[in-house]
Amino acid sequence: MNLAYTDRQKAFRAEIRSWLQQHVPTKPLQSFDTAEGFAEHRGWERTLHSGRWSMVTWPEALGGRGCDLIEWLIFEEEYWRAGAPLRVNQNGIFLLGPTLMDFGTAEQKSRFLPRMAAGDEVWAQAWSEPGAGSDMAAIRCTAIQDGDSYVVNGQKIWSTRAVWADWIFGLFRTDPESKRHQGLSFLLMPLKTPGITVRPIKQLNGQTGFAEIFFDNVRVPLENRLGDEGAGWQVAMATAGFERGLMLRSPARFQETARALASLYRKRQAEGAADPVLGEAVARAWMDAEAYALSTYATASRLQKGGHIGAESSTNKVFWSELDIRMHETAQRLAGPFAELTGEAPLALEHGRWLEGFMFAQSGPIYAGTNEIQRNIVAERMLGMPRS
Repeated sequence: MNLAYTDRQKAFRAEIRSWLQQHVPTKPLQSFDTAEGFAEHRGWERTLHSGRWSMVTWPEALGGRGCDLIEWLIFEEEYWRAGAPLRVNQNGIFLLGPTLMDFGTAEQKSRFLPRMAAGDEVWAQAWSEPGAGSDMAAIRCTAIQDGDSYVVNGQKIWSTRAVWADWIFGLFRTDPESKRHQGLSFLLMPLKTPGITVRPIKQLNGQTGFAEIFFDNVRVPLENRLGDEGAGWQVAMATAGFERGLMLRSPARFQETARALASLYRKRQAEGAADPVLGEAVARAWMDAEAYALSTYATASRLQKGGHIGAESSTNKVFWSELDIRMHETAQRLAGPFAELTGEAPLALEHGRWLEGFMFAQSGPIYAGTNEIQRNIVAERMLGMPRS
């Protein structure tokens, strides 16, 4: 793989760097797990859209720039380097958006993608259910056809951003007699639909980042099904591939964390408060973040030549989620007695960013399919090992 950038790619990097320097908020936005912060982040999505930066890989007619995956990686590097806000609509633009590109009708693409890119409609996932968390094939929430609609009943849980989101996407059992992966369909529905009740669930930090959703005879038009009826598993696996593979967690996120960790180490070292043993952990974090970036560039190059991303997306997911935990654990050890101080505390290091990041990192091995499930996928589909 040739790691040299073309003149066009260099010009693209310069353009996004200049735009971000002019537009990234000088003051950090409030958490998007609060009502006020969610509104602020939606406003940022609209600012990004005004510069056509909300999802650069999408076609221009649908709100993007028609960029390739290498240009997307360049964009992400500049975005994270600039300290730009987290993406409140990441479930939509990074997961559902690419899935719509692959499985959506022309009408669905023109209806949903431009409004998604503009931040006018923010999306949440509706995967997990009580008793069917990592095992999505155990879904029991039903959607039974009645005329030109489905009637949905059941419950979803651990739905990220659903407290303030506008729409959800997820799997529902459209054939009540089916088992496991069969008889599932992928549906899209607005959260204000009559019969839907959303109840907030608090995170470790006390904010409402999740919700449980109850469906009581909710009517969803048949036109809101993505893909064929009963083919929802195929659609969902494509979405999961984006989540575990390239789109949801770009390597730039972890490269920036590694840079910040190295800076923290140097700062604590100058203060005489850094355990020298931790220097090795900091160096390892840097190397692992760079290795993940190089691997992602190689994957993006392969995809642009017509290749596909399959079970190896599970190895990516295990790698980046465990890397994130190791980096934040190292930061907490470097912080020493300041490690447990939240951002409001006067003595908190870097406004408590490392404690906040540490708590969020604990969820990494769980969301997007638990790492235990991902290791099973690697063992069976990549290594050819028998199911135990």
